[in-house]
Amino acid sequence: MIQSLWQKYGKSVLLPSILVIIGLCYFYFSSIDSSPPQEGLIETIQPTEQTETKGPVEKAVLQQVLVDVKGAVLHPGVYSLNEEQRIIDAVQLAGGYSTEADTQLINHAQKVQDEMVIYIPMKGEKLDEVTSGFVSMPTADTSAGGGSAKDGKVNLNKADEAALTTLSGIGPSKAQSIISYREENGGFQTIEDLKKVTGIGDKTYEKLKDSITVK
Repeated sequence: MIQSLWQKYGKSVLLPSILVIIGLCYFYFSSIDSSPPQEGLIETIQPTEQTETKGPVEKAVLQQVLVDVKGAVLHPGVYSLNEEQRIIDAVQLAGGYSTEADTQLINHAQKVQDEMVIYIPMKGEKLDEVTSGFVSMPTADTSAGGGSAKDGKVNLNKADEAALTTLSGIGPSKAQSIISYREENGGFQTIEDLKKVTGIGDKTYEKLKDSITVK
C-alpha cells in the first residue's frame, strides 16, 4: 500500500510531510531547553560592604636630651634620654648604683632636662663637697655665679650654696634647706614656694621676691 501511495503521490506529498514533522520536533525540544531556570537553583551573592574607618594616627615625638651622670654609678658618662624620662632612668642607663652610693637624698622621680648633671654621692661624702646638692640643673643660661640669671636674679632651681648665700638673710643653713627642698619636691614651681622652706617666712620672702626667680 505504501508502495502504491509512493507511486501515486510520490515525493510531492510525503517529503513535505516528513519535513513538517521534523520541524515540529525541533521547535518542541528547543522550547524545553530554553525554558527559564528555576529561581530556587540560582544563588545570588550580594557583595559584602567593608567599611574601613580611617582616622589620623598621631605619633608623639619626644625631644631627646643629654644628661651627664657622675659619681657613684657603675658607668659614668653622657646618656641620651627623652624629656619624659626620670633621673632613675638615667641611673639605670649608667649601669645602676655602685656599692658605695648614697641615694637617700636623690629625687628619682625628677624629670631629666637637657645638659643636666646628675651627681650620685658616695657614703660619707659631705654635702658641701657635692656640686649643686647632688643634682645640677642645666646651666646654659646662667653665669659663673652658679645660679645667677642674666637679669641678676638668683635661680632657686639652679643656684648652688654659694649663690644662695648672696641673698639677704640666707646663710649656709638656709641655703642647704633650699637645696634639700628642691631635690625632695622636684624644684620650685613659683617663687612663692620659697615660703615652704623651713626657716623662711613671709618677712624673708618679701625681702627676696625681687631678687629670685625659678625659670
